[in-house]
Amino acid sequence: MATLTAEVTGNFDTRGDAKELVYAPLDAPAEFRRTRVYQLEYEGAEADAEAFVRRVLVDAFAEEVHFGGSPALGGYTFYLDYGMKPGALDLEREAILASYRGARNKSIEIASLKLIQRIYLFADGGLEPGRFIRDVCNPAIHVWDVTPARTTGAA
Repeated sequence: MATLTAEVTGNFDTRGDAKELVYAPLDAPAEFRRTRVYQLEYEGAEADAEAFVRRVLVDAFAEEVHFGGSPALGGYTFYLDYGMKPGALDLEREAILASYRGARNKSIEIASLKLIQRIYLFADGGLEPGRFIRDVCNPAIHVWDVTPARTTGAA
């Protein structure tokens, strides 16, 4: 079983004011940018899995896809990944899998598909992820993870 991670960024997306993500004002200016991450477990050739992602999950005109586990963007303070809890109804995931099951010529067999919303946060000063977790994620239906910027090497 092989695994493929694909992060999709919008070609026309720009950073927005992070105050849009929280309910109360922030102490210091911060910006954010959203991306989507797909984690696919499959059987078949990697090139066929990448072709599936490009054909089904990416708008070739408006989006770009980055394969591999490293973040697509740099310069962030941290990023917040969140998605549906296992067992929760994820309509986007179900629609993608229904489309896959209805395809005539399948070059890969999908064992699992995980959709993750990623929010990159950018700030000069200290920015605490707890505030964004509390205001963005719903603990009843979401799981989440925070990844801080690397302190050594490139971010």
